[in-house]
Amino acid sequence: MSKIGIVIEREYMERVKKKSFIITTILMPVLMLVLMALPAIIMNYVDSSATTVAVIDNSGVILPELKSSESLTFRPATDATVDSALTRENTDAVLVIPANIVDNPRVGLKYYANGPSSVGTETGITDQVNNIIETRRLKAYDIDNLDTILESVKSNVSLTTVRADKDSEESNSSMFSYAVGIGMTFVLYMFLLIYGQMVMTSIIEEKGNRVLEVVVSSVKPAQLMMGKIIGVALVAVTQIIIWGILLAVMSAYLLPALMPADAMADVTAVQSGNFDQVSDTSSIEIIQAVGMLGDVGHIISLVALMTLFLVCGFLLYSSIFAAVGSSVDNIQDASQLTSLAVFPIVFGFIFAMVAAADPTGPVAFWMSLFPLTSPMVMVARIPFGIPAWEIALSLALLIAGFVAMVWLAGKIYRVGIFMYGKKPSFKELIRWIQYK
Repeated sequence: MSKIGIVIEREYMERVKKKSFIITTILMPVLMLVLMALPAIIMNYVDSSATTVAVIDNSGVILPELKSSESLTFRPATDATVDSALTRENTDAVLVIPANIVDNPRVGLKYYANGPSSVGTETGITDQVNNIIETRRLKAYDIDNLDTILESVKSNVSLTTVRADKDSEESNSSMFSYAVGIGMTFVLYMFLLIYGQMVMTSIIEEKGNRVLEVVVSSVKPAQLMMGKIIGVALVAVTQIIIWGILLAVMSAYLLPALMPADAMADVTAVQSGNFDQVSDTSSIEIIQAVGMLGDVGHIISLVALMTLFLVCGFLLYSSIFAAVGSSVDNIQDASQLTSLAVFPIVFGFIFAMVAAADPTGPVAFWMSLFPLTSPMVMVARIPFGIPAWEIALSLALLIAGFVAMVWLAGKIYRVGIFMYGKKPSFKELIRWIQYK
């Protein structure tokens, strides 16, 4: 085995054999599903706090139509001031309704609370008052059966998006693509930061223990740096592949088993392009999303492309982290220099949010080509089905950027691993690069 292969094997096996890696790899998908479902479960089983509101209705028309509920109770506060009403027993707040609230759109409600107020309580009050005002304003037009007329003209059309630039009719859910793009970008963002700093920390620890001085007597500095980078990159790839397999299995077997038969029929119709056979067109967006999630081939292609950009992006950024780790003696001294790698990653995540909202815009296009931001921005665009040549061009530029960055980092690394006692300035780093 070559010397660089030995370094790769050591870095890879040292991390993969840890119990923490095995536990996080297996439990992370389950934990993500639990975190997604937990808010809904909590909302279903946890009762909201009840609020009793004393109402001072100066209009005389709103209070009679306010309806109490389990979480919100209205009580009249006749001939009372705000201060006196607040001191009454079992009163949490006072609502003051102006006299001309129905006729004057510029006036508003006043809500006096004895303590912190929840968003749900405030929304429940304003929604009821708005509905009452709108109803009274409509009655002022004196049109027979106005409520029935308004109800009959209401429209709630569904929008089915079909890719006309494909050979066959392909359903596409922009909502699902946006969610998947942001999710994949977040995974990439976390992996670049966590595993990139893992490379830096490993180098700093070995440098502090003087292990590197012994190792470089047998292995060239460039080989040692590449071995560490590739070894840690393979750890990240292993984790992504395991997650991809679990997701594909869930998509192929678990999702069809959990879906009702009629809903699954609609999903199958959408996947085959037979949109006329969908029974519930009002939920077409959800059906499209489930259809894309249930497409195993689509899921595998997304995971494969994300893995490809993860590897290339990691090789680029980890070379920066490796150069930083070799130039300092401890983690504290590395904090300032790590901004060289952290800031572009953060900017890439920000531009990825823009790209997911507008995947064909100029910002999304150019930032998906710039090597320092392309891993995250392009991953955010891929679920929308962008042209293959853009993905290929982005990868080519990213690989070129990686090669250039490794060359620069290697020059810093070969000098930095022998430097002790002083944190280098940016001028000194440039001088190290210029050494022959």
